[in-house]
Amino acid sequence: MDFKDKIVIITGASSGIGRACAIEMASRGANLVLAARQYVKLCELTATLEKQYQIKAVAVQADVSLEEDCQFLIKQAMLTFSRIDVLINNAGLSMRALFADLELSVLKNLMDVNFWGTVYCSKFALPEILKTKGTIVGVSSIAGYRGLPGRTGYSASKFAMNGFMEALRTELLKTGVNVLVACPGFTSSNIRVAALSENGKAHGETSMEEAKMMSPEAVAKIIVDGIAARKRTLVMTGQGKLTVWLNKLLPGLADNLVFKHFTKEKNALIK
Repeated sequence: MDFKDKIVIITGASSGIGRACAIEMASRGANLVLAARQYVKLCELTATLEKQYQIKAVAVQADVSLEEDCQFLIKQAMLTFSRIDVLINNAGLSMRALFADLELSVLKNLMDVNFWGTVYCSKFALPEILKTKGTIVGVSSIAGYRGLPGRTGYSASKFAMNGFMEALRTELLKTGVNVLVACPGFTSSNIRVAALSENGKAHGETSMEEAKMMSPEAVAKIIVDGIAARKRTLVMTGQGKLTVWLNKLLPGLADNLVFKHFTKEKNALIK
């Protein structure tokens, strides 16, 4: 797939994987509709990309947990470009707290952003993507295949996203629309710093060694290459692939290995 002059919507585009996807798409000639809550950052990014890559980029302030914001985002894309070729549902929120200590509002918040944000944007964009036989992407996680301790809400929201995307892919199998689920491993980004604690406040620090993780730029290249090749699933990193297969074939062993892994994080929640 040649991205020259294609219209690509990216949610959660102000930082991390979303920002990296915007840069990668712009470098390949795509025109962009970028969404996030941080409007100033978005405007700075769109201005930079337009100047550097000679493309057109539009910033839209949106909270994907709100249905009306998602509808507004798609309307803005159509008003500006009159078509949609790719939707990258990237906006996401994480958490770090034991379920026993967790306020239930945190779980709801995770579902609203990670699951419902994907559902809302996909629903409103689908009629246009059917016309272009384009691609809908869900940026999920290995946590969508294997539940992670201290991340009950995050894992649940990503499992829900994976199920939704799989069902949608099957519904659209004969339409020419591609549905891609991208599952990075641990990625160095702001998501752990912004992860919610048991009372819904941001942790403000990471619990893991960021330097050993994939970079957002590496993840973005894999995602954009996957869209070009019209892949259905991307499970990134050897650790991620091993985790998925172990969980299917030897779930008891997977339980113990995942438990052991998370006892080693900074200020571990389980011991």
